[in-house]
Amino acid sequence: MGFNRPGIIRPPSEWRSYFLPLTGGCSNNTCTFCAYYGSKLQIRDVDDVKTEIDALALFTRKGIRLPEVPDVVYAVAQSWDGRRVFLQDGDALVYPFPGLKQVLGHLTDKLPHIQRIGAYATPQDILRKSPDELHELRRLKLGILYTGLETGDDELLQKIGKGVRSEELIEAGRKVKEAGIIFSVTVILGLGGPEGSRRHALETARVLSEIDPEYVGALTLTLVPGTPLHAQFELNEFTPLSPFQSLDELKMMIENTSFSDCFFSSMHASNYLSIRGQLPRDKDKMLRELERVLADRDPALLRPEFLRGL
Repeated sequence: MGFNRPGIIRPPSEWRSYFLPLTGGCSNNTCTFCAYYGSKLQIRDVDDVKTEIDALALFTRKGIRLPEVPDVVYAVAQSWDGRRVFLQDGDALVYPFPGLKQVLGHLTDKLPHIQRIGAYATPQDILRKSPDELHELRRLKLGILYTGLETGDDELLQKIGKGVRSEELIEAGRKVKEAGIIFSVTVILGLGGPEGSRRHALETARVLSEIDPEYVGALTLTLVPGTPLHAQFELNEFTPLSPFQSLDELKMMIENTSFSDCFFSSMHASNYLSIRGQLPRDKDKMLRELERVLADRDPALLRPEFLRGL
């Protein structure tokens, strides 16, 4: 059975990257909130990936299009900045190391102007790689990994089917940083509902502080039809946070973090309020902004529900 090229799902910062699929779906398909829930992992053949890289190199050098190459390759190439490549799909780091090494080596051979390669990675993907393997991938220009941390609360991690404990999240984050790879993580506001909000915020702040990543993005929970969490919501077994409750949670999270130098933002379209800053430098400014909005409790200050997106 052939490889089905996935749709383009990528971090906002990778919008000008070339999107190179290595996998489809996600190996950790048990997260109760995620659109990848129940998906089957596909692994693309190494030679097929190399063929696409060859076609991309030919197109960028000479403008030649090959008829057997999918149109999407050239469509993405036309808006590519020529500097960054993002490996798809939901956890491309699950790709077997020998093949991944071949792909990255071929990329840098055929397209030597590439400055940085990035990928999504589950904590399990990172833990499966040895320090030497991560260092080797860094040498081959793997410069950033994006991981959904979601929460630092062990009880909630188990409840949402994340498949790791908080201590494993910390271990994975430290492995990435020790390899010299930039680590960007996301957390999900509202994941614990109103009754779990305080613990979720405090435990997530604790784990983030222990990892000390370069980037943290806060998303607000969006219930996805077809997922177990959405089913729980429809059965009145899960209560989402109100917009202002989610901002209370965000404030608590920021208050209790301790970073050396981290860009923290809630700029994702799922959020009711966009804030950003460098922590610890901008902590007071960010907290003052949240306190002002929480004091006013004016819905007009928030992103309307119909404009929120995944």
